[in-house]
Amino acid sequence: MQKSFPFSVRLAGWLLSGVIIVYILYVLRETLVPLTFSVLFAVLLYPICALLERWRIPRIAAISFSLILFFAVLVGLIYVASVQIISFGEELPRLEKKANFWIDQGQDFLSDNFGMSRRKQLTEGRKYLTEALKNSASTLTGAVATTTGTLASAALVPLFVFFFLLYRDFFRRFFYKAFNSRHKRRVDQAIRRIYEVVQGYLVGLVSVILIVGVMNSAGLLLLGVPHAIFFGFFASCLLLIPYIGLMIGSLLPALMALVALDSPMYALGVLGVFGVIQILEGNFITPYIVGSKVSVNPLAAMIVLILGGQLWGVSGLILALPMTAILKVIFDSVDALKPFGYLLGEAEDGKPVKLPIPPSMLEE
Repeated sequence: MQKSFPFSVRLAGWLLSGVIIVYILYVLRETLVPLTFSVLFAVLLYPICALLERWRIPRIAAISFSLILFFAVLVGLIYVASVQIISFGEELPRLEKKANFWIDQGQDFLSDNFGMSRRKQLTEGRKYLTEALKNSASTLTGAVATTTGTLASAALVPLFVFFFLLYRDFFRRFFYKAFNSRHKRRVDQAIRRIYEVVQGYLVGLVSVILIVGVMNSAGLLLLGVPHAIFFGFFASCLLLIPYIGLMIGSLLPALMALVALDSPMYALGVLGVFGVIQILEGNFITPYIVGSKVSVNPLAAMIVLILGGQLWGVSGLILALPMTAILKVIFDSVDALKPFGYLLGEAEDGKPVKLPIPPSMLEE
């Protein structure tokens, strides 16, 4: 007969397990981040590998071709971006001239309205610049070290993806052994559902990036902002950082509009256009295309985004939603964890919960 522990004991066990898991995720982040990205990329490339294998192509050759195709697309995107950046760099002298004009205008405004002489402005500006350089020295050193470690870890991602795809049947048999052969059908359903969720999320995210990129570019073209297509798709790529990525991406074209065009109203127009697109993306585009695949309620999404950012930085923000969707599938597949899956899922609006009436109230 199985012994049932009191709720307080089970709650303490859950909290202790959560603390241990969070500690491990933080300490091993340099290894776990590339591994997690590798799992997502492996799931994304799996349909191509499976198709090639159905054509009687050996698995190793199919995986190699899939990786080559993936990197060819990636190199193509980098090439297009680099061409746009070079074109943008050719206009830097003109932009620098315009920036100096706006700086002079700002100095005249401070001098006329606040009685601050140009010499005092230069002194104050030099002081703040010196402080900023001092404070950023340690930040820059840490960023260089982090970037170096990230690039070194990113070099292992193709190797991880290769082995995940090569040994996928081996991992499936491991799950059969771990969860008992009696639950083989449930394991198959969970794995299939994880594939569907991850593939749906990644394909939906790419679709949203393309749609928002077109909308951003159209808005910038109407305002006459130079390099509108580049800025539009650059901002849409920042949708990888949910909720705040698009507004971060609007700062650069707003600055370009402020410097390149004759009126600061264009910069406000850029912010307004991106604000409207952000509302459309958050309330209609992403929920319709991606939301049905992930099925994580907004409150849980915001919490996991904050926790992901604190644990793994920008990588955590990118990985938070797909990993939470995978966890929800796992929770829904295990009887003991189904309440946690319910907590992560969409709320049942309009269905009030009927609370039981205590017997004491009925007696009264």
